Amino acid sequence: MADEEPTSIWMVPERQERSGPGRRPGYSREQITRAAVRIADAEGVEAATMRRVAGELGTGAMSLYRYVPRRDDLFDLMIDLAMSEIELPGGPSGDWRSDLALLAGRTRATGLRHPWLITLLTSRPTLGPQLLRVHEFALGALDATGLGIDDITGLVGMLDDYTHSAVRRELGWLDEARRTGLDPERWKRDYMGPYVRQVVESGDFPLFNRSILDSRTAHLTPEERFRHGLDRVLDAIAALIPSLLRKRSSPPAQPEPTGTKPDPAR
Repeated sequence: MADEEPTSIWMVPERQERSGPGRRPGYSREQITRAAVRIADAEGVEAATMRRVAGELGTGAMSLYRYVPRRDDLFDLMIDLAMSEIELPGGPSGDWRSDLALLAGRTRATGLRHPWLITLLTSRPTLGPQLLRVHEFALGALDATGLGIDDITGLVGMLDDYTHSAVRRELGWLDEARRTGLDPERWKRDYMGPYVRQVVESGDFPLFNRSILDSRTAHLTPEERFRHGLDRVLDAIAALIPSLLRKRSSPPAQPEPTGTKPDPAR
């Protein structure tokens, strides 16, 4: 019914149907989700409508709602299918820095393979089983440090924010390159290069000039730039851990006694 509260797709049992003589072919959530992912990869997530997915599968849109009740459910399924591609060990190795670097690198690779993923992942709350698997690995990587769960969650969020932002920026460069027909290097050299030279020669922005003329990172590849930034995020986490542990082990401050203080004038 229209006034019913929506239920998480992860709580809705999957419809089981079999093909047979005289029956319409049955579908599975995975078939439907894979079709949606193919469309989104090729044409953008806006194109992955139930009608478009149904056309891909050769059926009517209404028949798909028996398996996936809402388009939002389809988005959750798409996110989780993409997250299943992030291959991780069965558990943390004990080296939190290595584990988080592995996770960030593989998240970047998956986000670049599916350009819609980071946008969906950061714009809607979802907790599919594959996303939970990845998140549990990240939390577990820091659990052995002795930090409290709030600090662990905050540091993992900081890493996620960097990873997602970096992937968005890289995808933006790739989109601009496709739009202009120039690869990223030619775009920087031929399209932006003349203007940047003009700005540098003006001398109006000396710190910007230094960032162009003296920078050791200006000519890194996208992957090198990602790793460079990731190292600094991990350095920040390493620097924060001792401070957070000290705060965790410090006894709580005692509240000031309440009541009226005696008047020394009396």
